[in-house]
Amino acid sequence: MKIAVIGSTGHTGYVLKGLRGQADAELVGIAPGSVGEDIEVLYEYALKQGLAPRKFEQYRDMLDQVKPDVVAVACYFNDHAAVAVEVLSRGIHLFVEKPVATTLQDLEKVKAAHEKSGAQLAAMFGIRYSSWFLTVQRLIQEGRIGEIRMMNAQKSYRLGERSELYRRRETYGGTIPWVGSHAIDWMYSLCGESFVSVFASHSTRANRGHGELETTGLCHFTFTNEVFGSVNIDYLRPQQAPTHADDRIRIAGSNGVLEVVNNQVLLINGDADGIQHAPLLSAQESFTDFLQQVRGSSSCLVTAEQSFTVTEACLRARMSADKGRVVYF
Repeated sequence: MKIAVIGSTGHTGYVLKGLRGQADAELVGIAPGSVGEDIEVLYEYALKQGLAPRKFEQYRDMLDQVKPDVVAVACYFNDHAAVAVEVLSRGIHLFVEKPVATTLQDLEKVKAAHEKSGAQLAAMFGIRYSSWFLTVQRLIQEGRIGEIRMMNAQKSYRLGERSELYRRRETYGGTIPWVGSHAIDWMYSLCGESFVSVFASHSTRANRGHGELETTGLCHFTFTNEVFGSVNIDYLRPQQAPTHADDRIRIAGSNGVLEVVNNQVLLINGDADGIQHAPLLSAQESFTDFLQQVRGSSSCLVTAEQSFTVTEACLRARMSADKGRVVYF
């Protein structure tokens, strides 16, 4: 199986990690997906991992020459959709960085291309494969907190010094689609409900000269069956913090509560007194999972339909924040 990577801006590490131990999968090419994108660091890292991809200046030339079976797209965020359409138009399986698109119009183009292609597609919602997420998912499936009624999720990042890509909405797409997409995906995939509406706010204040980059955002989603979910997003985590990210989620059910703090899963329900520290399941690799689906041996944890739905939710939340009103699905 021939694998190629277009871009080096997003979570390309998922691909290189996922290739480990895959005897029938070979990284055959790397190319930029956006004008001015530098792939040299990714290329050198691939070589250090014992891989031997060809390096291309133009991704279409790479697609023509190496004819990959699977392509991972992780270029500038506003170019995800155009590159995805090009890949899908050739019937190539696509592992694509989130958000899949930065406009609803571009999202529809990707959906149409996917429907015609017959190819597999999954977005890079890699946190779904973490130990804490898999553990929470299992506990919910086992009915340990009953019926989910409300969720509160958090994504907090260090800002640091971001490139020009992040400073313009045109290329960045917004903090809700980039950072918030993870937490929106957690809620959607865990509760099993559909999006009904969203009311959101965001602000560029205190972004330390980063142009149009929003440093804070807050989203309130209503799901079917009167399930509610909120997401708070910020780039205000201090540089002195021990980790880059502070991810959290609280899920309140009819018979208990699950909380994730510092990658630990805490459970309160009627099975025992006090707080139970749930044993963590082993983490998995997202790209390995996608390759298994391409082979036909299993179904990927992230489906194409989910990838599109969460992208739409992010874009409608951004629209709500821009317009200051409730947006319906």
